[in-house]
Amino acid sequence: MAASAAEEMEWPSQRCPLLPAAQGCPRAGRGALLLVVTLSLLMYPVLRSLTLQLHSAITGSYISGTYSIAFINCLNEQIAKDIARAIMDKKLAAYVNILPKSSALYFWEGELEESTEILLLVKTRTSKIGELSNYIRSIHPFEIPETISLPIDQGNPLYLKWLEESIPQD
Repeated sequence: MAASAAEEMEWPSQRCPLLPAAQGCPRAGRGALLLVVTLSLLMYPVLRSLTLQLHSAITGSYISGTYSIAFINCLNEQIAKDIARAIMDKKLAAYVNILPKSSALYFWEGELEESTEILLLVKTRTSKIGELSNYIRSIHPFEIPETISLPIDQGNPLYLKWLEESIPQD
């Protein structure tokens, strides 16, 4: 049995019985809009990252924060050299500076302490900082080793390119 033209015209009002047939059903439109907005907000970081990487690949420009410098304090020069070598052997960095002795003041278990330490400056990919930090915790003699990092905002483009070539991708 075929539906009449009048029955077909009333179909939108049957989906939304509270509204007259002429207005249609706005809920489907709102739901789709809400879905698009939600997905856009959730995907923004991924889309931004992909856009920056594409721009960098096309123009050869550096993306701020791609690389970082990690700071790691060591008790003495031999420990610093051993940790630096271990970092390089695991290919967690392109370059490690071992800076000479520095005096340090800090609170430990409520007491003011003073010591001499050796500072490592580790140049690596920002994406490797978590892995580097975990590795340092596993090999460092300190109960709570210092591993902090700062992103590299700008630098010599040739040096930044060398960093890219020297540190394996994740």
